[in-house]
Amino acid sequence: MNDQDLVELMSGKAQAVQTVVRLCAHWDEVVTYTLDLTASQGGSSVAPWGLPDQARDRLIQGAAHKGLRVLDPPFRRHLEQIHTALTPVDWGVAETGTLVLDSTSEDLRLATMLSETHVAVLPKERLRRSSFDVAEAMKAWHMDPPRYVAFISGASRTADIERVLTIGVHGPQHLHLLILKEADA
Repeated sequence: MNDQDLVELMSGKAQAVQTVVRLCAHWDEVVTYTLDLTASQGGSSVAPWGLPDQARDRLIQGAAHKGLRVLDPPFRRHLEQIHTALTPVDWGVAETGTLVLDSTSEDLRLATMLSETHVAVLPKERLRRSSFDVAEAMKAWHMDPPRYVAFISGASRTADIERVLTIGVHGPQHLHLLILKEADA
């Protein structure tokens, strides 16, 4: 399966679970998208984690122009203030539209679990066809325990409350996947 087929498969499967998918050429586009999205949703803050330095600098500059705050870790101090989380993800599993994150960092877990919107950035070269294709990487992660690995397929949802589907109970209400064509900042 070629790169374009993987991107199309990932996009289709992710959209099937209400993930908004967009291709981005570079980090500048990711930053602009995130700031515009946050402002359009009436949010006031972005909690970035794991961004390249140049992208983080652009985020801070752009946020100031839009009247948004960029939150700094530790995110425990901002538990009720995180509107948008902006994080790269480690892997994408195309056949299920699933994102895989090494969420061992408490700050990453807080940002991705407490935000209203999670903007996940997947470098195209980190996209794989199946979960079997990320098995070796996960084995390597677990050689240095303890690890917390998150598999994310769409926005948080549950139907355990009187069998009524509810969005955003155990995590973000909105998931946006930005597939990054070029990983360079």
